[in-house]
Amino acid sequence: MEQITATGGCAHPVHLTGSTTTLDGATGEILHRYDTRTEPGERLLVRCRNRRATVCPACSRLHAGDTYQLIRAGLLGGKDVPPTVRHRPRLFVTLTAPSFGPVHRAGELCRPRRNGGRCEHGRPLGCGSVHAPDAPIVGQPLCADCYDYTGHVLWHAHASKLWDRFVIDIRRRLAFSVGLVQSRFAAHARLSFARIAEYQKRAAVHVHAVVRLDGPNGPDDEPPAWGTTDRLIDAVHASAGRVLVRTPYSLAVGELSLRWGAQVDARPLHANGDGPDDDAVAAYVAKYVTKGASETGAGLDYRLTAWDDIDRASASEHVRTLLRTCWRLGGLLEFEPLHLRTWAHTLGYRGHILTKSRAYSTTYAALRAERAHHMGHDDIPDAVTERQWRYIGSGHTPGAALIAAGIACDIAILREIVREEMDRCGGELL
Repeated sequence: MEQITATGGCAHPVHLTGSTTTLDGATGEILHRYDTRTEPGERLLVRCRNRRATVCPACSRLHAGDTYQLIRAGLLGGKDVPPTVRHRPRLFVTLTAPSFGPVHRAGELCRPRRNGGRCEHGRPLGCGSVHAPDAPIVGQPLCADCYDYTGHVLWHAHASKLWDRFVIDIRRRLAFSVGLVQSRFAAHARLSFARIAEYQKRAAVHVHAVVRLDGPNGPDDEPPAWGTTDRLIDAVHASAGRVLVRTPYSLAVGELSLRWGAQVDARPLHANGDGPDDDAVAAYVAKYVTKGASETGAGLDYRLTAWDDIDRASASEHVRTLLRTCWRLGGLLEFEPLHLRTWAHTLGYRGHILTKSRAYSTTYAALRAERAHHMGHDDIPDAVTERQWRYIGSGHTPGAALIAAGIACDIAILREIVREEMDRCGGELL
């Protein structure tokens, strides 16, 4: 019970066996020793740290909390980030995937754009219905034969590279706008960001990002006088429409030029509250970082090992077709470096769900270390620690799983009570 409680009710804890010995660095005296031989089953349970709520609700809540603090620190300061960052040029940017074919949309957008219009396969260009936002048909192609499944998968496989070129081009555009040589941009300013990838209803990834302009040394430096919010917005829009990535040439599909979609949004974040709220932005990012592909109906939370796994997958026919496309393209020599079969469960998307630049804010490792220090688990100064650990399994017995679920539920309810009490007291517990 104590071990399961210590993991916060983790649904799939890792089982370790071994010991930790802490010695005085000068005398060699043993200051502390822990050995799993004194534990039930001679093992120690530690968190799985899975970010997906569908896999482990307890660890995903912890990950969401860390993400919230990470994003918020880059917006408002804290965690060794100066509070002056809240007055810097900051944007909340949304970039979308291009259109790969017409799909069913929620609301009036699903109606035909041209009366009686049909595609080359004889199917109508609209269904003539108004769908609710949560309708299963939303995001499904109007004509599967018209839909560019190859382009969809290859765009996913190159999305991270497209983002990298987007960031590079923003720096280039900012330097050009003030008459600087691109190579001198780093001596005057620094672009910091944190971005998250989110699956849309059509199973295509789009990107939300917090973008901040600092001085050359990052958050400790003020940006130059020319570093304004308006100039940053102009650079974002120009770069989003300009950058592209070309796929390797293939006899099967040719060479594709991949770009961002036409829908680009760059909203300024103002310190005076005029615009999106910083806490709301941090909470929004934290909410989506715990979602797996299967939770949005756009992929799976486990890897495929064979073609037959696709037919057994619990997914829409649209997603299954994307899975098959990944598998087929992954078998071509020219696309082998993309590892499409390995990443078929994410529909070819190979990037991390959340990435950030080095100077944006703190790190997950620093947040975990701070939590360990707060709980009194930090190392003793001037001491030498010897660790010998070995993995021996994972998961729970059926009985332990029920206990873990109960503990995780109790912790979630307690956090909700604390949150409500803090809101009632204006952010501070009395």
